[in-house]
Amino acid sequence: PAPPAESSQNTEGNKELLLLVSLVHKQKGKTGTVNLYSGNITFTAKVAGESLLKKPSVKWFKGKWMDLASKVGQHLQLHDSYDRNNKVYTFELEIIEANMTFAGGYRCEVSTKDKFDSSNFNLTVNVSFPFPSKTNYIFLLLRSTEGHDEAGELNFSALLKKRGDGKTESQPDVDVWEILRKAPPSEYEKIAFQYGITDLRGMLKRLKRIKKEEKKSTAFLKKLDPAYQVDKGQKIKLMVEVANPDADVKWLKNGQEIQVSGRYIFEAVGNKRILTINHCSLADDAAYECVVGEEKSFTELFVKEPPILITHPLEDQMVMVGERVEFEWNRKGKTNKQIKNNGKKQYLIINESTKEDSGHYTVKTNGGVSVAELIVQEKKLEVYQSIADLTVKARDQAVFKCEVSDENVKGIWLKNGKEVVPDERIKISHIGRIHKLTIEDVTPGDEADYSFIPQGFAYNLSAKLQFLEPPKIHLDCLGQSPDTIVVVAGNKLRLDVPISGDPTPTVIWQKVNKLLFESEGRVRVEKHEDHCVFIIEGAEKEDEGVYRVIVKNPVGEDKADITVKVIDVPDPPEAPKISNIGEDYCTVQWQPPKYDGGQPVLGYILERKKKKSYRWMRLNFDLLKELTYEAKRMIEGVVYEMRIYAVNSIGMSRPSPASQPFMPIAPPSEPTHFTVEDVSDSTVALKWRPPERIGAGGLDGYIVEYCKEGSTEWIPALPGLTERTSALIKDLVTGDKLHFRIKAINLAGESGAAIIKEPITVQEILQRPKIWLPRHLRQTLVKKVGETINIVIPFQGKPRPKITWTKDGQSLDAKDVGIRNSNTDTILFIRKAELHHSGAYEITLQIENMTDKVAITIQIIDKPGPPQNIKLTDVWGFNAALEWTPPQDDGNAQILGYTVQKADKKTMEWYTVFDHYRRTNCVVSELIMGNEYFFRVFSENLCGLSETAATTKNPAYIQKTGTTYKPPCYKEHDFSEPPKFTHPLVNRSVIAGYNTTLSCAVRGIPKPKIYWYKNKMDLSGDAKYRMFSKQGVLTLEIRKPTPFDGGFYTCKAVNERGEAEIECKLDVRGNHMSIMHNTNTAVK
Repeated sequence: PAPPAESSQNTEGNKELLLLVSLVHKQKGKTGTVNLYSGNITFTAKVAGESLLKKPSVKWFKGKWMDLASKVGQHLQLHDSYDRNNKVYTFELEIIEANMTFAGGYRCEVSTKDKFDSSNFNLTVNVSFPFPSKTNYIFLLLRSTEGHDEAGELNFSALLKKRGDGKTESQPDVDVWEILRKAPPSEYEKIAFQYGITDLRGMLKRLKRIKKEEKKSTAFLKKLDPAYQVDKGQKIKLMVEVANPDADVKWLKNGQEIQVSGRYIFEAVGNKRILTINHCSLADDAAYECVVGEEKSFTELFVKEPPILITHPLEDQMVMVGERVEFEWNRKGKTNKQIKNNGKKQYLIINESTKEDSGHYTVKTNGGVSVAELIVQEKKLEVYQSIADLTVKARDQAVFKCEVSDENVKGIWLKNGKEVVPDERIKISHIGRIHKLTIEDVTPGDEADYSFIPQGFAYNLSAKLQFLEPPKIHLDCLGQSPDTIVVVAGNKLRLDVPISGDPTPTVIWQKVNKLLFESEGRVRVEKHEDHCVFIIEGAEKEDEGVYRVIVKNPVGEDKADITVKVIDVPDPPEAPKISNIGEDYCTVQWQPPKYDGGQPVLGYILERKKKKSYRWMRLNFDLLKELTYEAKRMIEGVVYEMRIYAVNSIGMSRPSPASQPFMPIAPPSEPTHFTVEDVSDSTVALKWRPPERIGAGGLDGYIVEYCKEGSTEWIPALPGLTERTSALIKDLVTGDKLHFRIKAINLAGESGAAIIKEPITVQEILQRPKIWLPRHLRQTLVKKVGETINIVIPFQGKPRPKITWTKDGQSLDAKDVGIRNSNTDTILFIRKAELHHSGAYEITLQIENMTDKVAITIQIIDKPGPPQNIKLTDVWGFNAALEWTPPQDDGNAQILGYTVQKADKKTMEWYTVFDHYRRTNCVVSELIMGNEYFFRVFSENLCGLSETAATTKNPAYIQKTGTTYKPPCYKEHDFSEPPKFTHPLVNRSVIAGYNTTLSCAVRGIPKPKIYWYKNKMDLSGDAKYRMFSKQGVLTLEIRKPTPFDGGFYTCKAVNERGEAEIECKLDVRGNHMSIMHNTNTAVK
């Protein structure tokens, strides 16, 4: 009993794909029935291919995933065909001599590029008896035109349309499913026999799925898969996972328990139980079970046997009666046939052949078929004269003649395997033992292989008729001037030359008396029966010329000349030349290419790029006809390169080499603000500003020139160029009137000249002294102690004035204050300011009887001292009142305020109560009851807070209300004791050159002061020794001691209760080299 068939719809378009599956079997429904070991069954799938572009793909499956294409062999065959008239594809699955393993569910899947469908059906193998009825079922696979599912799916619908008059078997009245579900596994076979169940395995599988839905397995975490497949001779592992890692499992094969052997290996790894089957054979193709307690896990193992291929096919044989025949394979026959097996070779031997043994012999395997024919003749025919090969020319007569021993034997004439039919030109005659074939007016079509076959005998007398024809070259231009073929360089030239002639003529190609016979390479010749081919791969200029083709055969020869012309793009021009370079333009010039490619040059294309770039930019879109071009719109200061292309009708040449790099630049503009700064009796000082536009060429310098009034000759005022923006012109004649001009110079040349309009008289000019006091110095200059003071005061006056600095009317100390003077300013410099540098400084300028003065006030400030006389005036409630007086040292600056802090006596952590407080008394509130507080006050000025603070001597105790605690009076215990060494110094002997230490331990209250001595000499000031004291452990480190450091070392500890000392001896050993080195060092 099979479940109802599944169907699905597809909604894309109105196309329809029809799949016809025809089952021929012995039972109704979708289940086919066949007899065990004797019944054959064929499943046929028909696919309508009207709407298909190519053949669909069909797969046949057994179970869920077993692909039957891998099981093709003796019992299973797959066939397909195509009906071109009806446009229907037919696919067949044929099962031959079915056994019980073929029973079960099958599936046929059909798919194309965008379509898919499948159909399921079952096969039942009947052990006892077959049903006599014959039923034909048709399954229709429709492509629906309704619905809204995804396009491209194909589904079976309208299944099981019955044809024929087959009888149906009545269903049993009892519910077999319910009986099997309640029965124990040991009763399954008994129930199957009682109710005639033939597909017990299939029903048990379905029953297993039903039980899975009812109850989840408690013994297995993971069961076996429904089926496994393995190649013959390979290894496979079957694995389950059990819930209890200590559970024992049993493995069964076809219901029989498997015992451990070399081929069957059991493994238990944690929860996993594994059955390994080595070297699988066809006997391992069975059903397997894994049993844990009352639960089982089932699976099927399919062993795939490789197909047997026929590597040496059977060969046709012809023998006489009584001779021995030997075929390489086997065939069932009579007793006079013998089968021989020799490894992979098998033979069928007929010792004494008879006339009845003639026929076709076929050998079949699951991998192929081979057929051969055996001809057995009764007697032997002798041939006195066989037919001979003939060579004739056009219009000649050809006669084939043979003579056999029996004049009554008839025969047939064949031409290329086909029987010759006589006509007016072809005659066939038989006179006695002679047979003739006569052909009049021979034509090329008569050239063939001719045979005479006597009837009743396995003879084939053959000969060949060869037709002779003069060679001929078939060219359209033959007889005229040489034909010219033009080919573009780089393209492939293929020249097909039709030729004729029989026998096939020999073809010779040559160029300038040079034979061309290569069959491979760039230039090659291919020869065919009716034509020859001349090929040039990637034509080059050297391939130009006249080619001659000559054809020859024994009848004659012919020849023809062909001219090949190769045209190409022009050669690249030479590198262009650049001239007339401006700010953003230049002129490009070039010469035509040396070779124009066989076609006139149509024009040129110009490109440019930046030197450090890889991207070339095209400058013209229309071809340039001239050989010059003015390139514009370039960026000044950028280095460019140019290149040129030549263009003809074939294309564009390769680029020319790049031009020499060049930079578009322009001269700078003239300098600005050109003025006279100073004039003396023999010098003139000039100054100016850089040009407004310098350009990418930069600025190399300036050239200054002068010209005497009334003259036109400009004389360089300075040797060479100057990079400064000022110049002092010396060695001039007093009283001369001079004109001055200046020019800026760069790579592009000189700029325009900047000229002073009025002539300059070389003569000293008297100027009153004047001090230009900076604005920030008109107020008091405030500096902190330690800061640097650098005051620059500009002035004017000619000739150079005398400069005097004073402080508070006194001259300055040159060791304390630095003064530097120039022609235009004076500088006061103090490296580190001190308080005594405060005061009023006066600068005096004097030229003859003219003077100018200015005063500067400098105030040096420092941090103030702490406030004085701080005291706690009152404590009440949660408040405390403080008073203090201003600090004695205000740091040479006004006191800006005070900062008041408090600290709990228990923690002594300070917290700010008031900052920037202006008064000298305050009240600190919000104190905590029961705590004692100390207070301190910092003073503050422009430099910041004072280094130290004034702190109250006594704490302010905030009493608790209602109770006054009187602490008991105890006698203070005296813990003091004199120093005492708890660990002595130890005598030591050390090696010279290595640091060493002397250690001891001491205790004493209060902490004693430690002194170290060597030979009664104090070591405190010697840098060679380092003293350490940590937790009462005293250490003396001697750095790289020498023998001179040996002696008695004493450690002395002193406190107010007494003193103690301890002594040890240190011996320093050293080798001779160390002593010599130390001695030399000491001498040095």
